[in-house]
Amino acid sequence: MHQTLAGGSASSSLQRKRVRLDGVSRPYDPRVSAIRGDLADVALADLCFAPHYAASVARACKQPSVMVRGKPDAAASAVTELLRGETFQMLDARGAWAWGYCDHDHYVGYVPLDALGEPEETSHVTVSAAPLFASADIKAPITALLPPGARLTGTAEGDFLATTEGFVHVRHVRPAGSHEMDWISVAERSLGAPYVWGGRGFGLDCSGLVQMVLAACGIVAPRDTDQQAETIGTALALDAPLRRGDLVFFPGHVGLMMDEGRMIHANAHWMAVTIEPLTDIVARLRSEYEQPIIAIRRIER
Repeated sequence: MHQTLAGGSASSSLQRKRVRLDGVSRPYDPRVSAIRGDLADVALADLCFAPHYAASVARACKQPSVMVRGKPDAAASAVTELLRGETFQMLDARGAWAWGYCDHDHYVGYVPLDALGEPEETSHVTVSAAPLFASADIKAPITALLPPGARLTGTAEGDFLATTEGFVHVRHVRPAGSHEMDWISVAERSLGAPYVWGGRGFGLDCSGLVQMVLAACGIVAPRDTDQQAETIGTALALDAPLRRGDLVFFPGHVGLMMDEGRMIHANAHWMAVTIEPLTDIVARLRSEYEQPIIAIRRIER
């Protein structure tokens, strides 16, 4: 951007400034670029011109989970889910809503302002549901259930992690920074979990399941299927022999291979996380798509 003054006299400082924008126009993905008509992330100032820019402020989800929505409205469609302890980079706060992006994948949206607190983290939940006890006793009342992947801060007290909200048994968490090795075993813990559009916790959608199980193994993955199909691991030929851990992509869908023939996936057909023969899934989609499988990706460890 170049800025010049109209005229060259001493009085030119009182004249209207003329601004000229030049350079190459670059497209951006609104899902992961925090740009609104009135405001943009200052980190994107070289990508877009906006009336105002803001530097993000780190906040963390303090509820078991909260849906991130496309509009500041509880009735708006969810775009993803933020779990307990995950960081949200807040760019704007108006009324009851905060606008910004999820730190782990830059997904942009709105979350209720009262769902956010100060970011801290020492442990991750590893089970399908971790009870939050009122005291350090397995017989104590349960005040909440925490979803897999939730992040906690606390101190060890015997067999429990003591947090400001309650107590979680140490067998239900692992230290932050430690990772598992087999993402298929992690995915199996979610068998039977309901299919939820945008879900990444107690309920999941297909790409949410993939993102979460890979995260448990220390592998960062983007949020949506088209993003995952372009970035995760290495692309294989569509007729390549499959093995445990491979990702198979369909139009708008993704699943993980249990072995050479079975796939685990969160799907709207059964409205749950299920294991099915890959041939059954392909046959079900054949009426809509001539080529149901559109990509295969493999992660080498």
